[in-house]
This record gives sequence, C-alpha cells and structure tokens, in this order.
Amino acid sequence: MSRVTYWIAYCKVTRMGSTPRLKLDGGIPNRLARAAEAARALERDGYDGGWTAETSHDPFLPLLLAAEHTSRLELGTNIAVAFARNPMIVANIGWDLQAYSQGRFILGLGTQIQPHIEKRFSMPWSHPARRMREFISALHAIWSAWKDGTKLRFEGDFYTHKIMTPMFTPEPQPYSAPKIFLAAVGEAMTEMCGEVASGHLGHPMVSERYLDEVTLPALLRGLQRSGRDRSDFEVSSEVMVATGVNDAELAAAVAATRKQIAFYGSTPAYRKVLELHGWGDLQTELHRLSLQGEWDTMGSLIDDKMLGAFAVVGPVEEVGAALRSRCEGVVDRVMPIFFAASQHCVTAALKEFRL
Repeated sequence: MSRVTYWIAYCKVTRMGSTPRLKLDGGIPNRLARAAEAARALERDGYDGGWTAETSHDPFLPLLLAAEHTSRLELGTNIAVAFARNPMIVANIGWDLQAYSQGRFILGLGTQIQPHIEKRFSMPWSHPARRMREFISALHAIWSAWKDGTKLRFEGDFYTHKIMTPMFTPEPQPYSAPKIFLAAVGEAMTEMCGEVASGHLGHPMVSERYLDEVTLPALLRGLQRSGRDRSDFEVSSEVMVATGVNDAELAAAVAATRKQIAFYGSTPAYRKVLELHGWGDLQTELHRLSLQGEWDTMGSLIDDKMLGAFAVVGPVEEVGAALRSRCEGVVDRVMPIFFAASQHCVTAALKEFRL
C-alpha cells in the first residue's frame, strides 16, 4: 500500500452552487464531568462543531453544559436514537437546547437497529424509513404549534399529537427550529433524508464506490423531490484516520483501524456496502467471528485494499493536508476519527488540515 491513502468517506459529493468553507467538527464526551472542558477546548482550537453520540450515556445532557461554556461552537447529536423516544419528548429537548445555545443546536437523529430498539429500549420497530419520515414531520408540527400558534393536529400511522394547551407550551424563543440531520446508509433512508432533513450524517463505514453509486444519487433524488438543491443541504462526514509521528505509532493506528472496520463489517447493516465491492462473504465471516469474540482475528482479515476504502492512512505530516484537499469544496463538514493517536499527534495532523 502507498504511504498515504487518499480516501475519505463522503468526499465525492457533487458540487452545486457556491462552495462554502469546509467545517471541522470534533467529539464531545458524554461523561458530564468532561463535557464542558472538552467543548471549551474545541471552541478554543478553532473547531466549528461539537457532537455527542448516544452510547453509554444520554447524548443531550452534555450539550447543555457545552452550550453554557461556549459561545460560537455549533452543538449537535450524532446521533440521538429517535425510536427510543417519541416526537414530543425530542421536540421539547430540542426546543430548550436551541434556546439555551442561542440557535446553535443541531438535532442529529438515527434509527439504531431492530434488536436494540426492541430488546434494549423496549420500543416498537417497524418500517424504519416511513417511521422516521413521520417522526420528523411530527417534530415540525409540534415546533410550528409552539412558534406560530398553529393548532396541533398531527395524526400519522405511528405517532399522534393532538393536545397542546398553554400550560404545556414552552415560552417563545427568537431562534428558528433546530436543524435536523439524519444518519442514513440504506438507499430508502438516504433518499428520505435528502427530501425532509437539513443535513446527512455520514457513517465512516461507507466507501467511495458506495457513495457514488448509492448514497449520492439517493440524496439528490430526495433533494429534487423537495424542490431544493445541494446548497440547501449539509453533508457531514465522519472519517477514520490512521496516523502517527513515527512508524511504530502509525502501525498501532493502522492495527486499531483495521479492528474498527472489522467491527463495523460484522454488522448486517453494512453488508450492502461490502457486497458492492464483492466482500459480502467477508461480512458473513466477520459476523461469525464476532459472536465468538475473535476481535484480533477479525482485524487481520481487513487487507490494505479494504483499509484504503474506508480510512485515511499515512504519516502525521501528510494526512491533514490530504484530508483537506479531498474534502474542501465537496463536503460541508468533516469529523476526523483518530485511532490510537496521542493528542500531540492529532494536533499536528489538524495543523496541516488548516493550512
């Protein structure tokens, strides 16, 4: 494999209209004791956005602290699990975070997968694309009732919201409703995202070919159906990065990145991505090994070609510039994900990104 592999997920989005400045995003930890300082550091270091993920902690609470301790940084969830909640609960949280952050909140939603919704959250699962479309429509109906005084009469196949008295209506606020970004990999969900959302949250387990042949056409179909063009929409990309200040650090980062790709690849949700490359059988094997806890063995099955399809790999003095040259003008915002890298290494890499 060449010393630097120049591939980043979602860097091939068609240029349409004027080219905005590429935004750089970072993560905010979900542990409340660390959230405020992490957000301050992102703002101090020139990041444009800070995002939480719904893993072992709630994704919304850290953003309240982040909003309190920053003044410029955009703040969002990447992602909050929509189907673990209902639209009224999410509308209330989104309204309050938008007000407290003075218009800086982005509501990033995702579906999760059926076993988690049913067996972890004890919530119903059915027709995920239709249900998500209705969830987003319900959010807008609720926010419209609060902001414009529109009578709340939302009745859908999955959600019903028809009661809104003054006691339960939050105070007016001067900001618009939060932007809604949607995580999507499958074609139906991606097309719906282009139609009803303000932005797309890209998953790192997406290759250039899958983007060109599946994701991008689906997004554009959705945008066209809604009467919008590319300039009305933000594409956000998470990017796996393996780098180091020396050969040993680089080798450790590459090994960690292979394991992460193997973990993603073991999940049936990403089988279609692998099948497009003719790697469907590998997904079957990775899934089998994951059930046995053979994580090291799984990582060894990720060869250089697959590594290069999903990650930026190279020495610290080159990956930052590579990241920028690939993404600027085509992706609206990017969040690099560094594996086995020290803070010094990350800072050095992103210094080159900003040049």
